[in-house]
Amino acid sequence: MKNKIFTILLGIISLNLFAQNYSQYVNPFIGTGGHGHTFPGATVPFGMVQLSPDTRIDGSWDGCSGYHYSDSVIYGFSHTHLNGTGVSDYGDIMLMPTMGEPNLDNKDYSSKFSHKNEKASAGFYSVKLDKHNIDVQLTTTKRVGYHEYTFNKAGNANIILDLNHRDKLLEGEVKIIDNKTIEVFRRSEAWATNQYVYARIEFSKPLKISKKEVNGKQESNFFTGTKLALAFSTQVKKGEKISVKVAISPTGYEGAAKNMLAEGKSNDFNEIQKQAVADWNKELSKIEVKSDDKDKLTIFYTALYHVFTQPNIYMDVDRKYRGRDNKIYTAADFDYYTVFSLWDTFRAAHPLMTLIDKKRTADFINTFIKQYEQGGKLPVWELAANETECMIGYHAVSVIADAMAKGITGFDYEKAFQASKNSAMLDIFGLNAYKHNNYISIDDEHESVSKTLEYAYDDWCIAQMAKILGKKEDYQYFMKRSQNWKNLYNPKNGFMQPRKNGNWLQPFDPREVNNNYTEGNSWHYSYSVQQDIPGLISAHGGKEKFEQFIDAIFAAPDKTTGREQVDITGLMGQYAQGNEPSHHIAYLYNYVDKPEKTDAKIKYILDNFYKNTPDGLIGNEDCGQMSAWYILSSMGVYSVTPGLPEWQTTTPYFDEIKIHLEDGTTKIITKNTPKTELKKLGFENTKSFKDFKYDELTAAPVIAADRIFDFSTKVEITPLHPSDKIYYMTLDESDANKRKTFKPYKEPFTITKTTTVSAYAERNGEKSSFVTANFNRRPNHWDITINSKATPQYFATGKLALIDGIYGDVNWRKGEWHGYQGQDLEAIIDFQSPQQITHLSSTYLQDSRAWILMPKKVEYYASMNGKDYILLKSIDNTIEPKDEVVQIKDFSTEILPTEARYIKVKAYYFGKLPEWHQGAGGEAYIFVDEISVK
Repeated sequence: MKNKIFTILLGIISLNLFAQNYSQYVNPFIGTGGHGHTFPGATVPFGMVQLSPDTRIDGSWDGCSGYHYSDSVIYGFSHTHLNGTGVSDYGDIMLMPTMGEPNLDNKDYSSKFSHKNEKASAGFYSVKLDKHNIDVQLTTTKRVGYHEYTFNKAGNANIILDLNHRDKLLEGEVKIIDNKTIEVFRRSEAWATNQYVYARIEFSKPLKISKKEVNGKQESNFFTGTKLALAFSTQVKKGEKISVKVAISPTGYEGAAKNMLAEGKSNDFNEIQKQAVADWNKELSKIEVKSDDKDKLTIFYTALYHVFTQPNIYMDVDRKYRGRDNKIYTAADFDYYTVFSLWDTFRAAHPLMTLIDKKRTADFINTFIKQYEQGGKLPVWELAANETECMIGYHAVSVIADAMAKGITGFDYEKAFQASKNSAMLDIFGLNAYKHNNYISIDDEHESVSKTLEYAYDDWCIAQMAKILGKKEDYQYFMKRSQNWKNLYNPKNGFMQPRKNGNWLQPFDPREVNNNYTEGNSWHYSYSVQQDIPGLISAHGGKEKFEQFIDAIFAAPDKTTGREQVDITGLMGQYAQGNEPSHHIAYLYNYVDKPEKTDAKIKYILDNFYKNTPDGLIGNEDCGQMSAWYILSSMGVYSVTPGLPEWQTTTPYFDEIKIHLEDGTTKIITKNTPKTELKKLGFENTKSFKDFKYDELTAAPVIAADRIFDFSTKVEITPLHPSDKIYYMTLDESDANKRKTFKPYKEPFTITKTTTVSAYAERNGEKSSFVTANFNRRPNHWDITINSKATPQYFATGKLALIDGIYGDVNWRKGEWHGYQGQDLEAIIDFQSPQQITHLSSTYLQDSRAWILMPKKVEYYASMNGKDYILLKSIDNTIEPKDEVVQIKDFSTEILPTEARYIKVKAYYFGKLPEWHQGAGGEAYIFVDEISVK
C-alpha cells in the first residue's frame, strides 16, 4: 500500500511539474532578426513539422530559415524549416490563402503583413494577411500541421499550393482524392540534393481546382511536373473559417495517411494548440530557473526551446523512415531523427542532452549507426536522408564518445566504435594526407589547419571509446593521432599556422580569414586542442604564458583581415561568440588557475550577447548550439572536452536552478554550490577505465627556402622541439639513378638546381612523419606585368606564379591560382629579348557555385616594343556557365612562327552573375594560373 501511495504522489508531483507554464516565457521571435536565422512558426519538441511563414524565397544569407524580421511580405506557410543554419533549405509543402481571382504568381499571391498583427508562442503562430484581410493561425503535432484561415470578407476564397516554392523542384505530384482531400509528393534539390516529402492535405470544406500551372501530366485528378502549382477555391461568408490539416512523411503516401490518422483526427484547433503547449512544458520543465527578471527567463526558456527544436523525428507513426541509401526501413527499438548540425552541436547542444535527455541521446546515436550502415559513414551534416558534407571533422564520434564516457546506454558500443573508426580511416577531405603525414598542409587540402585540429580532437574521442572497450592498440593509435596538432603549432609565435611546401605559410597574420581555416582565423583555432589543454599549456611554456595568450585574444583589435566572413560576429577582441570555434575559450582560464577571469568573461557574454529581441542572438543559432552555450553557462557549467565526463565551471547566472533528471532525482544549483560538485553534475557515478601507455608524437620539422629561385637558394631545416635531431635527403635531376639515404642535418645548405628536399625529426627513438618540399629553379627569366588587381586572398605566391611552371589543380582553395573579380585579366610577359613563338596557352578554372566562371574569350597579342600590339589569336569559351563541375580549361593555340619580345594575354570576364545563379547580380571571378609560351 505504501508503494502505491508513493507512486501516486510521484505522479501528482510529476503532473504539477509539467503543469507549470514555462512556455509562457518562450519568444520565438528571438533570433529572427539580425543574423540569428531562426523561424517564428509553430512546432513541437523535435517535431517533423515546423509550420512557419516564409518571407524569403531567394536563398539569401539572412533568409536561411525562410523568415527575417525585417521583411514585410509573406509568400506562404510551409511545413519544414531549419533553425539558425547558414545554408538555405526546406520550405516544403507551401500553402497560402487568398481571395478573389486566383493567381499562381508568388508576387501576386503574397501579402503584406505587420508585426503588430503577428503573434508567436511555443506551438503557435498567427498573423493577419493585409492584402485580403485574412487571419491565419497555425499549430502542430509532431507530424501534422494545423492551419485555420479566417476570411474577414465574403467572396471567392483560394488556397494556393505551390510546389515550386523556395528550392528546385525535381519531381512534383498532386493527386485529388476527393473534393476535401489531396495527396502531394515533392522531390527537391537545394542543400539536400535529393529530398523526399509526401503529404496528405485535408480541407474542412469542399474546394475545387480553379487554376493550375502544370508542365507535366494533367488528368482530372492527377498532375505531375517540375512546374506545379494549383489553386483550390470556394465561396465563403464574412468571418468564415477554413481549416486545413497537412500530414507529412518522408516515406510515402501511406506513411502520410497513417500520420494523419494518428495525429490529424481532431477538428479542434484549440485542443491541438493546448497539447502543443503541454508538450513544450514537459520538455522545458526539465530545467527550472528562478529570476525576478522576466527578460532573463524569456531568454533562458527560448534558448531551451531552440535546443529542443531539432534534431527532428524522421519516421512515421508506424516507425518507417527513409534511410541514407534512399530505401525504406523500420526503426524497431529506437526513434530515428534527422538534421544533425554536428560541427556546431557537438560542443554544447549534445553535451546538454547527455545531462537532461539520455534516452534521446541514445536514439541519436542509434540513428548515426544506421546512417553508417546504410550510407557508408557516420553523419557530418545530415539533412532529410542526405549528407550535405557541410563543415569539417567527423564529430558524430564526439557525441558517441561523450555518451559512452558518461555511461549512457541503449546503443551498441561495439558498432558505434567500428562506425567511428571507419570515419577516421577514410581518404576524403584531406584525411589521406593527415594519416600519412600527421597533419594537412595547404598543398593537400583547403582549410588545412582547422581540419587537422578537429580531426585530432575526434581521434582522441575514438581513443576514449577504445579505452572503454579495452582495445589497447586502437587506443594507442588514436591517441598518437590526437597529438597531430603539434605539427601546426608554431613555437615561435604560439599560433596554429598553415604549412605549405614544408614551410610555414608566409606572410602570416593571425587575424586573417582565409581558406586555411573554417569560418575563422588563427586566433579562433589556436585554442582548439580541447583534448589536450595541459599539452597546449606546456607548449606555450607554462600556465603564466598561456594565461597571457588567452588574455591576448580578448585584447586584440576587434577587426579581422582577409576575406569577409559573415559568421564571425560578437567580437571581444578576436574572440567571436557568434561562431562556434570560440565557444570554449573563456573557460580556459580555469586551466591556469584564474577562474575569476572565466567568471568575468562568461558573465559579460551572458549580459550582452543574448537579448529578448528579434536580433537577440549575436550569431546564427546553428540548430541550438548558440542557445545551448547560454543554457549551460548560465547553469555554471560547460563541456570544454566532450568525451570527458566532467564540466568546466563558472559562477551560475541564476540564483537557483533545478535540473530534473530522468532517474527521478533533482539537482539544485545555487551561486554557493561548490565547483567540485558542479564538475561532476549528473555524472557522479561514471566509471574510470584503465589507461594504456601511448607514444608521444614527434612533430615534423620545417623546411625553408625560396620556392622559386633564379640561380641558387639556401635551405634551412628547423625542428619544432629543441631536443629533436633532424635527418634529411635531397634529390635533383642528376640524382635519378643514385641511391640516396637520409643524413644528419647540421647547418643550412645551398641548392642550385630544381630539388626535392625530404626531412624528418627524431626524439627518444620516435620519428616524425616525413616532410617533403620542392624548390624550383625558374624555367625562364621572363618578367610579367599584370594590369589587373587580384583579390588579395587569391594571388598565389605573387605575379611570377603565372609563369613559374607550377600548375594549380581543381581545388583552387589551396592557393595556387590568381583570382580577379569583376574585371578582365590583362597580363604582359616580357621575354627580355625577342623570341620565336609557335604555341600559346593559359589555363582557367570554373567553379560556378563559387562565382568562378570561365572567361568569355581569351586573346593573345604580340609586340616587339611593348607599345604596339598585334592580335595573334582569339579563343572563345565553350564551357556552359551553368556547368557546376569544377574544371580546368586550357585556352591553347598553335600559331605561325612569330618573333616577339612581349606577349599580352587578355581574358574577358563573364560579367554579372545571371538570374539563375544563387549569387545573381554579383560579379563573377576569373581564376587563372599558368601562362605558357613556346
